[in-house]
Amino acid sequence: MAKVSHSAKAFTPKQGQYLAFIDAYTRVHRRPPAEWEMQRHFGVTPPSVHQMVLTLERAGLIRRQPGSPRSIEVLVPPDQLPVLEIPNQSVKTSVSRY
Repeated sequence: MAKVSHSAKAFTPKQGQYLAFIDAYTRVHRRPPAEWEMQRHFGVTPPSVHQMVLTLERAGLIRRQPGSPRSIEVLVPPDQLPVLEIPNQSVKTSVSRY
């Protein structure tokens, strides 16, 4: 029976996408994303993003510096992250179509 490394942490597909986004954003911009940038990318509400950040932190998948914005650090090795998918960017509107 194979022994599982303690450094390997399990995460859901949705959590994997957030981790992949944080990792990719940090590599491109040389700083972690703000929560509003994750909100924009995934098309979700601010509370949804914040709850995901707290969930990732509690699971030991990311680390943040208290009181310091843009301090998210992904603790999962890059080779264990999924490929970042482009979310469906359909525009939601309350305006009726003619």
